Amino acid sequence: MLTSDKEVVQLVVDQCKLHGVKTIVFSPGSRNSSLAIAFDEDDFFLTYVIHDERSAAFFALGLAQEKNDFVALCCTSGTAVINYYPAVAEAFYRKVPLLLLSADRPIAWIDQGDGQTIRQQHLFEKHAHGFFQLEDKAFNEEVLWYYQRETSILLQKLKKGPVHLNISLKEPLYSIVTKVKNYGKKISFSSLSKSILNTDLEIIKDKIFAKKIMVICGQLNVQHALISKLTDFSSRTGAVILSEHTSNLQNDLFISCLDRTLNMINREQEYRPEVVIHIGDAIVSKGIKAFLRNIPELEVIRVSEETMVQDTFQHLSILVSMDPLSFFNQFNDIGSNKTTNFFGKWKQLDLLAKDKIDSIAPSFRGLNDLYCFYLIHQLIQENTVIHLGNSSVVRYMQLFDMIKGCDYYSNRGTSGIDGSFSTAVGASVACPSKNHLFICGDISFIYDHNALWIKNFPTNLRVLIINNAGGGIFRMIEGAKDSNKNSEYFEATHNQQVIPIISAFSKNGFQINNEELLDDTLSNFLSFKESTFQFLEIITDRNSNSTIFSNFLQSMR
Repeated sequence: MLTSDKEVVQLVVDQCKLHGVKTIVFSPGSRNSSLAIAFDEDDFFLTYVIHDERSAAFFALGLAQEKNDFVALCCTSGTAVINYYPAVAEAFYRKVPLLLLSADRPIAWIDQGDGQTIRQQHLFEKHAHGFFQLEDKAFNEEVLWYYQRETSILLQKLKKGPVHLNISLKEPLYSIVTKVKNYGKKISFSSLSKSILNTDLEIIKDKIFAKKIMVICGQLNVQHALISKLTDFSSRTGAVILSEHTSNLQNDLFISCLDRTLNMINREQEYRPEVVIHIGDAIVSKGIKAFLRNIPELEVIRVSEETMVQDTFQHLSILVSMDPLSFFNQFNDIGSNKTTNFFGKWKQLDLLAKDKIDSIAPSFRGLNDLYCFYLIHQLIQENTVIHLGNSSVVRYMQLFDMIKGCDYYSNRGTSGIDGSFSTAVGASVACPSKNHLFICGDISFIYDHNALWIKNFPTNLRVLIINNAGGGIFRMIEGAKDSNKNSEYFEATHNQQVIPIISAFSKNGFQINNEELLDDTLSNFLSFKESTFQFLEIITDRNSNSTIFSNFLQSMR
C-alpha cells in the first residue's frame, strides 16, 4: 500500500484506524496534502471533500450525529482551521465526537510573516476535550512511544466530544512511499460506573419519596430503552415526564409541547414540582426554564456523564455522573409513591391543549408562519428524519405533537444558525435509507447556502425555507419588538429570495407566494416523490406573523 513518506502522517492514519475513526471530511489545501494522500490510499477510510471549511465541519457533525460514530475533519493551515470553530462549539455542547486534524507550518515559522501561519496550538482549548501537538521529524524509540501514548489518550477522549490534533508539516509535502510499518498503539481505559453507591441511592430515593416529581428531558439521540424505563418510573412514582422534540423520547404519557402546555396554566401553584430530575442536553423552551427557576424550594437532580456542572434551573442539589438509562435502572424496585394527582393535572392540560389546537389553528389560515407550521405538521410523513433550524423554527414545531416514528434534530448545543443546513446534508448522506426534511428560516439558509456546493448532494433530503424576510423571532421577543432598532439591527429585514440562490447551484426549487398554492404544493413536496422538486420556499407576511402568533396563544388559553 502506498502512503505519505512522513512518519508522523503515517502515525496519525494508523492511530485513526486502530481507534475506529473511519470517516474523514477534507477541505482542499496544500499543507494537509500529505494527510489526504495517506488517508485516500487506505481503503479502510471513507473520505469526503468539501471546499468551505465551515460547511465541512457542520457536514461532519451531521455525519457523526446520524452514524453515532467518530468523524474526523482535516484542513490546511491558517484561517482555514478557524472556520471549524462554530461546529466545534456545537459538537462540544452536544458531545458529538469530532476529531480535528489541522495541518500546520513548522513551529519555527509561526509569527514570522510566512503565508498561512497563525497560532493554531490550543485554538479550540475552551471547546475541546483535549489537544496534542505533533512535529514532522524522524522517529526514535522515545518520540514514537511519546506520540503513540498521547495520541491514544487523546483519541479515547473522542467519546466525550471534539478533540484537536495539530500536525506541523515540512515541505516537500507530496512524496509517496510504500508502507512497511504500522505505528498504531492503543491504550484501553475502563468505562464509567453504571451504578450508584447504595448510600447515595438511598439519599436520592428518600429525596423523591412522596414528592411531586418532574423529569425534564433535553436534547438526546434516540434511545428506545430509556423511553421504556421513563414510562415505568412515571407509573411507579406519578412523575411528570417533559420530553421536548429534540429529546427523541416519544410516548403518549409524556408531554412534548412544553410551551403549549405552560400557556394553559392559570393556577401556577398546583403545577409546581418539588423535585426535578434533569437529563439530556439543551432545552429549547424558555418558558419552562423561567417556570422552574421561580420555584423557591425546588430541588434539582442533574443526571449526566458530562464533566461540566450544569445548573440550568438554579436549584441544583445533587449531581449524578452517569448516563440516564443507567440512573433509572437503579429504581426498578421503587415502590409506588403517588400521593397526589400531579401527573394527571399536567396530562389533562396537555390533552386539553392538543384538542384545542386542531380547532383553533385552521382559523389563522393564510401565508403566515403559524399556519404554515400547522400545515407542515399535518403533512409530514411518519418515520421522516426532521432537522430543525434554530430560533422560531424549532419553537413553532414544538407547538405540535411529535410525529410517530420521526427523529428530531437541531443544533441546540449553541443554538446558532450558521451550520444547520450543512448538518442536515451530512446526516442525510450518512443515512441514505431514510427521508430527511430540513426546515429553516431565510436568514439561516442564506447564511449556510454553501452547503449547496457539496458534491453528490443527497437526493433523500427535502429543504423547506420559511421566508419571512428577516429574523422574525425578534418581533416576538419583549424589548426587541418595541425597539426602533429592531428592523435594521435585530430582525435585519431584507428582500432576498432564496430560489435564485438555489438555481445558481443547479438545484430544483419552487416558491409559494400565493395562498391557493399552499396545500397541494406542500403536500406534494412532503410526499418525497422522485418527480417533485427538492427545495421549497414559502413567502410569509412578516408584518402579521407576530400578531397572529400572539392571538393564537391567547385563543389557546
